[in-house]
Amino acid sequence: MANTKGARKAARQSEKRRLSNTSLRSELRTAISRVKKAIAAGDKTKAAQVYRQSASVLDRITDKKIIHKNKAARHKSRLNAQIKALA
Repeated sequence: MANTKGARKAARQSEKRRLSNTSLRSELRTAISRVKKAIAAGDKTKAAQVYRQSASVLDRITDKKIIHKNKAARHKSRLNAQIKALA
């Protein structure tokens, strides 16, 4: 347990941030899996539409520094390549 008043406050803030970050990370994973499902279904227009929404989620979460910008770029690049590969 934290010994000082400042340490107790830091522990409270840390727990709040952890819960928030967990929620955002879950939203990120959901967005990515939504695109993957659309790609698996083989519908290129639907996949592209879902990709645009998911890219927005990725960018928002990256701006909050939940994930690194290069990781977001890597996800977006791979998903976009898979969508383009659909014929």
